[in-house]
Amino acid sequence: MGRDSVPADRFSRRRALRLAGGGLTLAVLAVGAAGCREDGSEVGGSGGSGDGASGGDKATTGGTGKDGAGKDGAGKDGQAPEPLWTKTTSALTYGDNDELVAAGGVVIASGEPLAALNATSGKEQWSLKDGAVPGAPMLLGKGTLYLASAGYDGTVAGYDPASGKETWRSHLGKEYRQPRPIAADDAQLYVVAEILEADGSSKTNVIAALNSTTGRLAWKEQRDLGTEENGIHAQVQGRHLVYTDFKKNLTVRDTATGKQVWTHRTTKTNYGFFAVYKDLVIVPQGPKLQAFSLADGSAKWSVETAESYVAFKEPAVLDDVLYIADSDRTLRALDPRTGKKIWQSDSLADAKLTVPRQYVKAGGLLYAATALDEQGGVIAIDPKTGAVRWTFNDKSGDYHAWLVATDGKHVFALHGTKLHALPV
Repeated sequence: MGRDSVPADRFSRRRALRLAGGGLTLAVLAVGAAGCREDGSEVGGSGGSGDGASGGDKATTGGTGKDGAGKDGAGKDGQAPEPLWTKTTSALTYGDNDELVAAGGVVIASGEPLAALNATSGKEQWSLKDGAVPGAPMLLGKGTLYLASAGYDGTVAGYDPASGKETWRSHLGKEYRQPRPIAADDAQLYVVAEILEADGSSKTNVIAALNSTTGRLAWKEQRDLGTEENGIHAQVQGRHLVYTDFKKNLTVRDTATGKQVWTHRTTKTNYGFFAVYKDLVIVPQGPKLQAFSLADGSAKWSVETAESYVAFKEPAVLDDVLYIADSDRTLRALDPRTGKKIWQSDSLADAKLTVPRQYVKAGGLLYAATALDEQGGVIAIDPKTGAVRWTFNDKSGDYHAWLVATDGKHVFALHGTKLHALPV
């Protein structure tokens, strides 16, 4: 199979949102944002128990805020703790995990202006006009926050997360348009950009590596005709840059040269999410979860759901454990080296909760964020058994996906424009 080969694929809603993030504005997003409170005041928001009620900004809970948070971040009687603070932000998100980051004592949600809030107090620490392209990733590498320029001037910049001061800048070249960061390590920032034709149009794109010290081009490789610069998920592991796209491709390149090591066409897609662990890339493909060698693409292990119509969702490897749920709301903890089961839990289904799509770990708990509001939110899970401890839901009824991030001391939950800091 050739470089970045492109099988036919049908147009998806998530893909439409990511394409909108490339500079278009969806009217429905504007309407949703207008419906949120815009006073920016610091409030003591309320957690919910995941009962599915909706209709207000606050929910009844047994949590009692800072002083009432119990063991492992739980409020009284196993209910969600009240947030340490809640803020209305400028966030404009499309449901990808890289639109909320925590670093340098601040938490940042992708939006305009780009604002960094103090992790402890929720007060604005700095803001940046035209700081981020809506729908484009915010990446952390070598203590630097990398952003594509919202000025659409062909530049990519790096900032100190604590202060918002620019520390690095690079320009791929006038022959390229809208370079977007896709991954970062301590040595390089990896970007994808459109290749401009003489008439200003673009039919192809390039993947490139920029030196994270000098900003100079390390290498660039043209991708195949029909590949897109939107909808890419990527990770770096040693000498391997791994990425997927909505065309159901899984591609690995050498980080030193940019040369393609191998590419596979995946049989199914979960919108391109995957996990990397040591020398393996782990990819959900409908009812099958497969691990491939980063070195040569050979299959190493696979796990299947109980029924062929049940699909695996987004995976995460945290503290050497692979966590993944399926569409039947079965949650699994697996050994990422072998795929062997550590535990399997039906607690999500028993509580009638929405399937998680993102995970972080802090304070002895696994925190999972879901896509839907009424039966979802942020779910606190015992990482040793899969038991649900509590569910936090702001009861706003907002249709946006939940996003979570952690600095180890707090878990930050973003829902629409509302950002909550939960104790751990």
